[in-house]
Amino acid sequence: MSDTGIGALLVRLRAGRGWTQQRVADEYNALEGRAAKTGKEIGRYEREARIPVPYTRKYLAHVFGVDVAVLDQAAAASKSLRSEGGSAARSFEEGSAWPVVPLCSGLGTVSADAVASADFARFIAQRNADEFVVEQLEADVARLSRAYVSHPLLELYVEIKRLRDGVFQLLRGRQRPRQTTDLYVAASRLCGLSAHVCLDLGDYDSAATHARAARACAEAAGHEGLLAWVRAVESLIAYWTGRYEHAARLARAGRRHRARGSVGARLASLESRALAVAGDRVGAVAALADAERAREAMSGHDEVPGVFTFPSAKQFAYAGTSHLAVGGRDHVQQAIVSADAAIRLYRSAEDDDQSVGDLFAAHVDLARCHLLLGDLDGTEAMLEFVLASPPGRMSASIVRRLTALGRELGERQYGGAVQAAYLRDRLQHTAVLAAPPATEPPEPPT
Repeated sequence: MSDTGIGALLVRLRAGRGWTQQRVADEYNALEGRAAKTGKEIGRYEREARIPVPYTRKYLAHVFGVDVAVLDQAAAASKSLRSEGGSAARSFEEGSAWPVVPLCSGLGTVSADAVASADFARFIAQRNADEFVVEQLEADVARLSRAYVSHPLLELYVEIKRLRDGVFQLLRGRQRPRQTTDLYVAASRLCGLSAHVCLDLGDYDSAATHARAARACAEAAGHEGLLAWVRAVESLIAYWTGRYEHAARLARAGRRHRARGSVGARLASLESRALAVAGDRVGAVAALADAERAREAMSGHDEVPGVFTFPSAKQFAYAGTSHLAVGGRDHVQQAIVSADAAIRLYRSAEDDDQSVGDLFAAHVDLARCHLLLGDLDGTEAMLEFVLASPPGRMSASIVRRLTALGRELGERQYGGAVQAAYLRDRLQHTAVLAAPPATEPPEPPT
């Protein structure tokens, strides 16, 4: 173990606080919100039997109150020393030539028993994933998760599928228990991304299948945060298949998981929107308040960016839809405030964090708000952002919102307005161009 490596650094940090290895593990688990580490595993990091991966280093940095860059530099030093001097260990791990010790006469049975132990040790060493494989997987999942909210689906789908299938194959092989857990977490996230792809394309049956696989992997990993997030995906699927009360129940079930980060606000927002469309105005308003409280009381950070987070901008977008569905002039005004806030926050975010789908949804909600207030000019102004965008960027849910708004513009109170007829034609044309090649969905919610 090098004096400049990660192991020596962790020993110094722990000793400086007078903590045991178990105390470090307890502090880590309190931050992550699950029983992720034991004192023995902290000992492995200190001996450098295993190098902690990036997200583990992030939590360890919080535990010790240091900059994560300090741990990253120490980990890099340890890896460099391993690569320079670890040829013997690598040959063992790769299952290369195994030394054969000749048996002494008279000790044949005992020696044969030792050979059996050696064979089993070699079997343990022959694994198909180590911390470096897991580290790269985590980086790839984080990159895809962030890109998902702002890039065209077909740019990412092939890589999501390739990575997901690769993780499935690794899990069919052998790893150490901790790496198996890490692989299940990666598999759950990649299945969740696959579910989102199918959801955005309107293939709800396939989305549900991927979501079930994501939940199974999250359960195998014992990851409370992911279990809560998958319930959110399942709630979305139920919502867009017209099962609004079931969508609310799924979101409520997700809130029972002990999850850190923003997922609590996500689940409460999903419950509010579903209850509002189902006609439960009181329940919807109560869930909206829960979402605000969850945001204010949020502890810890989301492990992975992009689609696995629920930023304030997205929460405002969902709140706008909920207020609009609750109905009444006061709630329509609240919907305008919320949708405006969502657009403003997304516009001020970095390009990769600007959710195209949420920007579309907020503009469509604003268009409908202006329509309900009798302002066709305002409706047209809000729709221009959506109608001027490439149809290929629109998800199945946006197409359904546009279709619903087009039907509303055809109702009797707007029948004689030339502007209403013009907007209805443009909406119908865009919806036809943007419709994904999926099965015909049920009637969209208004």
